[in-house]
Amino acid sequence: MTGKLYLVPTPIGNLEDMTFRAINVLKAADLILAEDTRTSAPLLKHFGIDKRVFAHHQHNEHKASTEIVRFLKEGQQIALISDAGTPAISDPGFYLVREVLKAGLEVECLPGATAFVPALVNSGLPADTFVFEGFLPVKKGRQTRLKKLAEEDRTMIFYESPHRLLKTLAEFEATFESDRLASVSRELTKMYEETVRGTLEEVRTHFEHNVVKGEFVICVAGKSPQKGRQRDATDQV
Repeated sequence: MTGKLYLVPTPIGNLEDMTFRAINVLKAADLILAEDTRTSAPLLKHFGIDKRVFAHHQHNEHKASTEIVRFLKEGQQIALISDAGTPAISDPGFYLVREVLKAGLEVECLPGATAFVPALVNSGLPADTFVFEGFLPVKKGRQTRLKKLAEEDRTMIFYESPHRLLKTLAEFEATFESDRLASVSRELTKMYEETVRGTLEEVRTHFEHNVVKGEFVICVAGKSPQKGRQRDATDQV
């Protein structure tokens, strides 16, 4: 009998968000793959999970995946966790899942924490249809991507680090217009959780004068069809 790869979401901050099923899968696994073993160690200890833990991150996933597929073929049950949230969502996991599926083996992803869902629901922006962008390219391709997104009419969701937040918000103002509605959430599920809503100009101004710490999720309203029609009419004059 072959094994199965389990993708197990872990809390993005509050340990109470760990599910009973996630704990049971990790306890039953023969091997746990962690993005950073130093980060995962306190989590596993907190829930009494004592298993072999191997590092699996963006720098070794190509080489390690071949060995993991071999373990699965031998019947081992393997669980993959990231530092926080759901594996493969702006974290390692995609390549391994693809290789396991190519080998004809089973993959199962448990439901659980991921930062962009509460940020989107909290934002007050349309959530019936949206586009998740994660982290934008830092340099190459960044302006090209922003220019393309300027025409996006769905709610857009981005991840950003604290040291780039103000620069990114300023770029969004220049690309999407300063009066575009937006919502910025930081430290979701943690003690200092905060969500700031308003226009892009208003949220940028807020963070220019307040704490810029933690991990950020930015939600930006899509392009208004009415504004698009007005701009087209102006261009024709």
